[in-house]
Amino acid sequence: MKIIETSIRRPVTVTMMMVTLVLFGSVAYQSLPINLLPDISYPTLTIRTVYEGAAPEEVENLVSRRIEEAVSVVNNVIRVSSRSRSGISEVTVEFEWGTQMDFASLDVREKLDRVRLPQDVDKPILLRYDPSLEPIMRLGLTGERRDLIGLRTLAEERLKPKLETIDGVASLEVSGGLEEEIHVALSERRLSALGLTIEQVAQRVEAENINLTGGTLTEGEAEYLVRTINQYKSPSEIADIIIVRREGALIRLSDVAEVRRSAKDRRIITEVGGRENVELAVYKEADANTVLVARRVKSRLEDIRREYGPAGIQLEEITDQSRFITQSIREVLKTALIGGLLAIIVLYLFLQRISVTVIISLAIPICVVSTFFLMFISGVRSISWPWGVWPWEGACWWLTLW
Repeated sequence: MKIIETSIRRPVTVTMMMVTLVLFGSVAYQSLPINLLPDISYPTLTIRTVYEGAAPEEVENLVSRRIEEAVSVVNNVIRVSSRSRSGISEVTVEFEWGTQMDFASLDVREKLDRVRLPQDVDKPILLRYDPSLEPIMRLGLTGERRDLIGLRTLAEERLKPKLETIDGVASLEVSGGLEEEIHVALSERRLSALGLTIEQVAQRVEAENINLTGGTLTEGEAEYLVRTINQYKSPSEIADIIIVRREGALIRLSDVAEVRRSAKDRRIITEVGGRENVELAVYKEADANTVLVARRVKSRLEDIRREYGPAGIQLEEITDQSRFITQSIREVLKTALIGGLLAIIVLYLFLQRISVTVIISLAIPICVVSTFFLMFISGVRSISWPWGVWPWEGACWWLTLW
């Protein structure tokens, strides 16, 4: 009763408190990150082991089973499964919900260090799935006048630096297309006729492509770094390498091989609308706002389209998490407005007084907006986490009814 009496006797004080809560809530709302998914840590670990050249049966018997037996005794493990393919073993370890995955990873790593694997097997790698590490945007790069090698080079050397400098963007991953590679096709007949071996040619090609430090040179107070730089700049320079000297004659690489530009063997092919393209995956920083980062990326994309559009380069948005977030927020706001209006109508039907209905109805927007400030000071860093909202809403509701 004292709270009600104080609120009636001091209406200005109570009004200023409500205005302050609304103001602080509005400011705090701008600082709350908006993400598609809440901060979820799945209690699973994937152990990936590479065994080059091994058949699936060998991978299963020599790698997967030994790892399964070793990690199955770790605390809180509820299931261990494996998948063996040619040259790759993937063992998935599932833990109980609530398990501290940092300590579980240490336990698994300790067990893996005791496993005896074949000498040709690479060191096992621990992988953890985190939905927050998924790219917030995927972009498709296509061009009417450029081949896949040119598109890949453009994406890595021009577009990637432009997009990674955006505030909130952590990194950008380029995939698809063709990566340029210089192929040296040796002629066995010519090598045999000249008495050369493949090892001799490979050693000469490696020895001529150097970039080594030569120490420092001091002149007065200045100190200069000396380097020996003799790296290849074009296929013609590779073809002119002298392999050996015989009786005053020079045998060059072009005499025993054909040097040409080509591309690496592809493992990933990306397509959009039936056309091959180069994909750019945009990753945001951990505490960045997904919607704001996507908005900045789209603004930079407009500048890129104006710059490269006349050359026939097209950069399209394939996926965009901010689109789903914006639609979800719009639906929530729409539902909140409808629910608020229905609540006001029900209050009026019961009270039959407009003044009292208006006073009580003000608690709804004040409570919602004030909740953002309470979320901010309590350490909630994502609006997608509803479990940390409703207790503050209840407290704010009673505070508003003063």
